[in-house]
Amino acid sequence: MKDVPAQQALRLRKKHGSGKRREVTVEDGARLVRAQSLRNAVVAGVLAIVIFTLLWVALSALLNRVFPWLTVLLGAMVGFAVRQAGRGVDWRFPVLAATLTLLGALLANIVVAASSTADIFGTSTLHVLQSVTSMTWPVFFDEVLSVADGFYAVLSAGLAAFLSHRQLTRSQYYALRLWRAKSDGHH
Repeated sequence: MKDVPAQQALRLRKKHGSGKRREVTVEDGARLVRAQSLRNAVVAGVLAIVIFTLLWVALSALLNRVFPWLTVLLGAMVGFAVRQAGRGVDWRFPVLAATLTLLGALLANIVVAASSTADIFGTSTLHVLQSVTSMTWPVFFDEVLSVADGFYAVLSAGLAAFLSHRQLTRSQYYALRLWRAKSDGHH
C-alpha cells in the first residue's frame, strides 16, 4: 500500500500544485534586479503628477474650493506608478517616489494657486504662470502655502515611499536575498 499522509480534519484538500517549495537560484534574484527601471519609474511618477495636478485644478475650479488633503491622493498615485513602472526592489525607488511626491505637491499647489488667481483676474492659468516674477514667490509662500500643505505633502511622500516597493512572493524574496548575499560576498 502507498504511503499517503493522513488527511487532517481541518485542512482543505489541495487542488493546486504539490505544496513543495519552488527551488530558486541566485539567477532568479539577478533577474528581479535586472527587471528594475529607474527611468520608467521617473516617467510614470511625472505622469502621475501631471494627471493629479490637472484633476486637482479641475476639482478646485468646479467646487470653487481648494482641498489641501488631496495631496495624499498624489502620494498614492505616485507610489503605485513607481511600483508598476519601476518594478523596484531596492532603496532607490521609495526615495524617488517620496522626492517626486514632494516636488509634485509643490508644483500642484503652485498651479492650483495660479488657477484660482487666473479666475479672479479673468485670465488664463498659463498667463498667470508666465507672469510670475521673483517678487511673486515670497507672496506665494506667505499667503498660499500653509502648514497644512506641508503636513499633507510629507504624509503623502511617506505614503508614496511605502507604496513604491514591488510586492514579492516568498520565493522571489528568497531569490533576492540569495542574490544579495552572493553580491555582498564578492565585494
